[in-house]
Amino acid sequence: MTRRIPLLIALLACIGCSNSGTPAYKDSSKPIDKRVEDLVSRMTLKEKLRQLNQLDCGSVMKDGGLDPAKLKEIIGNDGFGSIQGITVPSWESTAFFNEVQRYCVEETRLGIPIFTSTESLHGAIHDGSTVFPQSIALASTFDPSLAHEMTLAISEELISEGANQTLCPVLDVARDPRWGRTEETFGEDPYLNGTFGIAEVKGYLEGGMNPVIKHFGPGGEPVGGLNLASVDCSPRDLELIHLKPFEMVVRNTGVRGIMSSYDSWNRVPNSASKFLLTDLLRDKWGFKGYVYSDWGAVGMLHSFQRIAASTEEAARLAISAGLDFEAAGGCYQELETAVKEGRISESVVDKAVGNVLRVKFEMGLFDNPYRNLGGKAIVRTKEHVALSRRIADESIVLLKNEGNLLPLNKENLLSVAVIGPNADQVQFGDYSWSRSNEDGKTPLAAIREYLGGKVKINYAKGCDLVSEDKSGIQEAVRAASASDVSLVFLGTCSASLARDYTNSTSGEGYDLESLDLTGVQEDLLRSVASTGKPVVLVLVTGKPICVPWAKENIPAILTQWYGGETAGDAVAGILFGETIPSGKLPISFPKSADHLPAYYNHLPTDKGFYHQPGSVGNPGRDYVFSSPDPLWAFGHGLSYTDFEYGEISLSAEDLKAGDTLTVKLGISNKGRFDGKEVVQLYVRQEDSPIVTPVKELKAFTKVSVPAGGKTEAVLALPLTEPGEYHLMVGSSSEDIRQEASVKVL
Repeated sequence: MTRRIPLLIALLACIGCSNSGTPAYKDSSKPIDKRVEDLVSRMTLKEKLRQLNQLDCGSVMKDGGLDPAKLKEIIGNDGFGSIQGITVPSWESTAFFNEVQRYCVEETRLGIPIFTSTESLHGAIHDGSTVFPQSIALASTFDPSLAHEMTLAISEELISEGANQTLCPVLDVARDPRWGRTEETFGEDPYLNGTFGIAEVKGYLEGGMNPVIKHFGPGGEPVGGLNLASVDCSPRDLELIHLKPFEMVVRNTGVRGIMSSYDSWNRVPNSASKFLLTDLLRDKWGFKGYVYSDWGAVGMLHSFQRIAASTEEAARLAISAGLDFEAAGGCYQELETAVKEGRISESVVDKAVGNVLRVKFEMGLFDNPYRNLGGKAIVRTKEHVALSRRIADESIVLLKNEGNLLPLNKENLLSVAVIGPNADQVQFGDYSWSRSNEDGKTPLAAIREYLGGKVKINYAKGCDLVSEDKSGIQEAVRAASASDVSLVFLGTCSASLARDYTNSTSGEGYDLESLDLTGVQEDLLRSVASTGKPVVLVLVTGKPICVPWAKENIPAILTQWYGGETAGDAVAGILFGETIPSGKLPISFPKSADHLPAYYNHLPTDKGFYHQPGSVGNPGRDYVFSSPDPLWAFGHGLSYTDFEYGEISLSAEDLKAGDTLTVKLGISNKGRFDGKEVVQLYVRQEDSPIVTPVKELKAFTKVSVPAGGKTEAVLALPLTEPGEYHLMVGSSSEDIRQEASVKVL
């Protein structure tokens, strides 16, 4: 009997091996499910839990570079799930990521590859990478093809930098613009968010990257506009508003990663919600990838939301709900003791680790773990910088242009005043690697370059963004008085992720109780306007700003969301007519924070009953001293030319649920400039048993129309449910040009 023991051990060791003796998980010819099953069966509990955790780059670095001793000490023989390297510059990241990968593949017991993870919200976060316009700017183009093109370009840079996973895009629906992260979103509309999300995710996947969409659960309407606060909304709004973009992306792409959010809904933290992470995401929508926690979110179940008595209990709650992977915190490592002492089944851990490993297999990391091995980062190519400029050009929104003050003709100008705290300072937005003018073009620099010394420029900063210091305003007034026109650049300022957070008024964790101009910026604007010279206001911002006085008193107003490294060139081109504005607002501008919520797709009951708005000195109702209407509504954006909408043509009259209705109409350009118009289709269901919004965006298209010419706009509208529908086509949610009704059987 004892002679058979070695033979039995040898036979057991071959279980799960191919004919060649290669373990099944290393055999690329085998189905992924079999490879996952085989690998999980070989793993110790410690190895499994390591695959559910992320390593911070700083923990394995010394004197700014990778420390092999620390790498060996921390990873050891067990491996790790992911490493983030957001502060590693592009010229070092390729070697850094590949060396960590080499260690995991060649020096650990099972050789499991690691996610080399990073951020790229609007360009790779690694120093030296192309800085593209922020997400809110991208959404203002109303052109998802630009989003797809952008993430293909970003993927090229990321792969050359050694990364294989990126934590974006952000799909939160921004319903309270006081929230600092509004700039990271595609705005207030779920359909617009989902459409841009699909385009970005497809670009990343086609480019060879694994995008992790975020932040799953309602987050864009936090109580008080405060980051991480709970969200108070109905179950219906949860699914139809906040989660709709995620559903659209899950159902229409092969996305493999989803990040949970910090917030709570219905008094349950999203990172511990079985309803969200399992019942809805997996069972209803069919998601097959893995769920990644926002950084520290598991530990917050104990320290912040306080639903767990300990960090171990927090880990048990999260992983049992369906949160597979913990980013930062180390709570999941405590599950080793919990499993051994019977407080949680190892099968729960096996399910989570299986989800993580399946993604690594699907990405091909076991067969091709390295990225750009031995190569250098490919960043800021002329093609990528040109794409950044194209997006910036199409993202600027012309809010007002009284008397056709814009575009300016440099041939008719002797002098121009360039004024304001954002005139000579780049504003890239949060999740950027720089805040330095050396890494982009400021408006002042671009205007100087454009005018080429032929027009005198009088520059004055006037004030800063945050203080009450008015000492520079008189200099600005002198500059304006001595000029033919004043270009005033005001707005907000965001942080540079993990680098510089000084004086930020927008971005993650920088929420505002008011949406008025911060500091003494409005005092500066009023003083410049008091000179009687023409004024153009440019709001360089990451969120809507309440400027009712400016709307009444300043003839021309532009919004330039954070426009990337070529933002200065883009705004100069718009101001002087080299580029015709075509951006539209992806989020409404309220009159004040007191007028929130301001989103366009409100219920018919939610903007008053009496419709007798008052004003100061003339009381009314809805409100006594104001109107509940926004300052500028979703979809608003003017051009330097005029577009005329023709009659609607519908593809069919007899429609059934499941059909797609084609809506066509001619768009004529009656002006003297070639231009682009965003044609927007809004829908309202007339016979719904529940109260439905006054209108909802269901399709849009951006068409180019030559001066004096005509183009046909074609919009596709899927019809999912029977009922009567009112169709509204227009230039914004308030500027409806053509209407029709259809009945679906």
